[in-house]
Amino acid sequence: MSKKHKDKNLSDPNTNQPPSWGSDVVALALREQGFPYVCLNPGASYRGLHDSLVNYLGNERPEIILCLHEEHAVAIAHGYAAVTDTPLAAIVHSNVGLMHASMAIFNAWCSRVPMVILGATGPVDAVKRRPWIDWIHTAADQGALVRNFTKWDDQPASPEASVEAIRRGSLLSRTRPSGPVYINLDVSLQEAELQSVSDPLDIKRYSSPEETQPQASTIAAAWDLINQASKPIILSGRVNRSVDGWQNRIQFAEMVDAPVLTSAKDAASFPSSHPLFAGETGWRLRGKIRDLVDASDLIISLDWVDLAGTLGQLPKASIEAKKIIHISIDSQLHRGWSMDYQGLPPVDLPLASTPETGIATLIRDRNAPEVSNGSEKSVPQIETKELAAGELGIADLAREFALVSREFQTSLISRPIGWPPNANVMEHPLDFIGSNGGGGVGAGPGMAIGAALALRDMNSERIPVAVLGDGDFMMGVNALWTAANKRIPLLIVVANNRSFFNDEAHQQHVAEDRDRPVENAWIGQRIEDPDPNLVAIAEAQGWEGEGPVSDPKELKSALQRGFSAVKGGKCWVVDVHIRPEYDRTPMVEYI
Repeated sequence: MSKKHKDKNLSDPNTNQPPSWGSDVVALALREQGFPYVCLNPGASYRGLHDSLVNYLGNERPEIILCLHEEHAVAIAHGYAAVTDTPLAAIVHSNVGLMHASMAIFNAWCSRVPMVILGATGPVDAVKRRPWIDWIHTAADQGALVRNFTKWDDQPASPEASVEAIRRGSLLSRTRPSGPVYINLDVSLQEAELQSVSDPLDIKRYSSPEETQPQASTIAAAWDLINQASKPIILSGRVNRSVDGWQNRIQFAEMVDAPVLTSAKDAASFPSSHPLFAGETGWRLRGKIRDLVDASDLIISLDWVDLAGTLGQLPKASIEAKKIIHISIDSQLHRGWSMDYQGLPPVDLPLASTPETGIATLIRDRNAPEVSNGSEKSVPQIETKELAAGELGIADLAREFALVSREFQTSLISRPIGWPPNANVMEHPLDFIGSNGGGGVGAGPGMAIGAALALRDMNSERIPVAVLGDGDFMMGVNALWTAANKRIPLLIVVANNRSFFNDEAHQQHVAEDRDRPVENAWIGQRIEDPDPNLVAIAEAQGWEGEGPVSDPKELKSALQRGFSAVKGGKCWVVDVHIRPEYDRTPMVEYI
């Protein structure tokens, strides 16, 4: 059938023909954004777009990453963004696919990572709907399913409007504080045959704004508080993977001679080998870390997640005696449905900027002095220790993992709940990628694959490793097929306590409070009788591996074989049986 085209400028250099269908225009808009991949689980609601990606763009820029579940598609995009600070595209099928994906979208929202998610709906025009199936796959307001934990959503009604939606969505997603966006495509829009198509303006005219710099008066006020302080402390929280930002945080800490505390929830933000590194903390302040924060007279928060919750663990008099500088723009995303914004912290000087821009501005305002005398402090090291015979504990696994991993250049993608503090050396922004953000069990495998994909494409020499709990692994295990399919080298170490132990511990607390038998806490929590064969499940997805490893004498060699296998390009899992327990004792003490 002949078609008339007013403009042919939308045609891509790698395509011989201008777009003929609405979905061709959508596909070009995705290519225009530079997405290297689009992660998807198939669905008929976007069959038009799938055809355009494959037959019009040739499955190049973006290349399809096939996933076996929508949660995995979003989790892979999440892991990729956690490494690169840039979004991937993900596509989910209609309302049912979006329901599947919603947990992973919430994780991405809480982690403040960029992501562009495309969905689809049956024909909005009821006359065009096929019997039954199109009706159950059409929603009046599909975006409402995830609107409370996305930055923005849209349902464009024409191919031209879809170009603007993708441009706007990508721009908003990338602008910090970052977050996922959702764009819903009517199947009729995708399958509309074009008679003409207008040429949009140059994409170079649509870019994210520069990050806002604090006013000079605010910077001066910050330095006044810093100069008046005798015991400042820096709480280094949600930051990006920029090496420049990493170096600036080191320089700033040395300028103010302040110890730096990091969070086990967040990605690496400060070198653990630096004399000013004070250690990492979980949700609760404990021991020397709590004493250090309590004794400070100035807290400089770098987008610290749950600053109010951290301060609330101190005596009221201690909080009142402190001055607090909070460098963050996270409040721009705070809304009413989700309480992921945490409590309202008392702040003397809010500095409305990202940590990177805020610290860079503070540094430029002063001449950096020489490194403080604290640089002479010796940095503790994890010592080699022969493991005792018997059951392995989570601290045993953490110690052996730390010792083996220092033999390789490693990116630690995740650590399970209960992992000891200060168990891993951080020397680079990619040494640890951080938690899943929203606490959604099952995200671990997909996020690990996305992070490993990013590292592979960066031609990094780093070995990507994820330490996952067995519950997290089992819920997301069929994500492993995608890694095998795309030849993405990755090591997964399963800290397998055969229990949903976090909940088991909660049941123990409830039983103690009610003076009831704690011996029953395991019921409905243990993953045993039979024990799932995790290695066999992984092998069924195309992986290799070994386990269960339960003998302390075998652990080191099993981990070494895993690292070596992944260095050689394999997907490898090591199943390590450990006791059901958490260990809050720091592996080493930095203060």
